[in-house]
Amino acid sequence: MNPLLPFLMAGDPSLEALPRLLSEAKALGLPALELGLPHSDPIADGPVLQAAAQRAINRGATPLRVLEGLAGITDSPDLILFTYLNPIYTYGYDRFHHDAAAAGADGVLVLDLPPDEAAQNSELKPAPDLRHIQLIAPTSPTERIASIAKCAEGFVYYVSRLGVTGAQAEIASGIAEQVAIIKAATQVPVCVGFGVSNPEQAATIASKADGVVVGSAIVKLIEQNGSSADCAAKLEAFVKPLVGAVHAL
Repeated sequence: MNPLLPFLMAGDPSLEALPRLLSEAKALGLPALELGLPHSDPIADGPVLQAAAQRAINRGATPLRVLEGLAGITDSPDLILFTYLNPIYTYGYDRFHHDAAAAGADGVLVLDLPPDEAAQNSELKPAPDLRHIQLIAPTSPTERIASIAKCAEGFVYYVSRLGVTGAQAEIASGIAEQVAIIKAATQVPVCVGFGVSNPEQAATIASKADGVVVGSAIVKLIEQNGSSADCAAKLEAFVKPLVGAVHAL
């Protein structure tokens, strides 16, 4: 089975809405999702995710408040926290990992912390409380892929295109070849993201990889409908075909 891995920004449309969104995600049969921690300088994020992070920050979302909110949620898919080093470092590296695990998070993806840099700084070495997801770029040479893949826990996130996040009209080329190279270097699943926005794209990528990440398209829908009473219904209507597309293979 090729799982869909959706992305939500914690605090958008509100922190109060997060338990319902996570419960609905689980009801749709989603095994896991990425949950973004709002950050004021998200260098890998495109305009849709940047705007969502800023909306969440404006409404009072902080890493501490997000983790406090997660601690009371019992009905949720597995959660991968999608964040940057600065908020974790400010929070306290060890403390963040402990608190995130205690709140129910299963893994963390720190976008701007390469594993070799973590190894060179004792205070940034992977803590045991969470699985550390690793990113691999389309420009990574084979030896770099092997080095990163051997550190991966949970899954490897293959970034299918250069640049920042954002829905695209067409998927990137060379995905099957790159996924094969990564899978030869690791035993963990390989998920592909950056640019996936419709069921056809999701199905194509799911035929080549172990999972498909869909972020900006979902976050844009929340931006457009977050204040309306039928936001949940519209999200379900958007996500269901994506789920069907990746599970039909």
